[in-house]
Amino acid sequence: MKLTVTDAAVDCFRKDWGYRDGDNIRIYVRYSGGGGDAFAFGITKDDPQYPAILNEHNHLTFFVEENDVWHLDGRDLSIDCRNDEITFIRG
Repeated sequence: MKLTVTDAAVDCFRKDWGYRDGDNIRIYVRYSGGGGDAFAFGITKDDPQYPAILNEHNHLTFFVEENDVWHLDGRDLSIDCRNDEITFIRG
């Protein structure tokens, strides 16, 4: 498993979300309701405690904690920005 973050995603986190150099961004699993997948990824500013995967990109640190990595089911996670929206791609 690896975590990839695009330059477009970093730009979006900086411009639209107000993140700055040195910030830590936690990717976590949240319940989103019915449908094909009842769970989705959420984003919050947090410090890593037990990171399962971590990636520093352009002075921002992105991570997924051990207790949330189950949602990846062994796959990689890519974070991108498409149409001014953060997108998560499991692959």
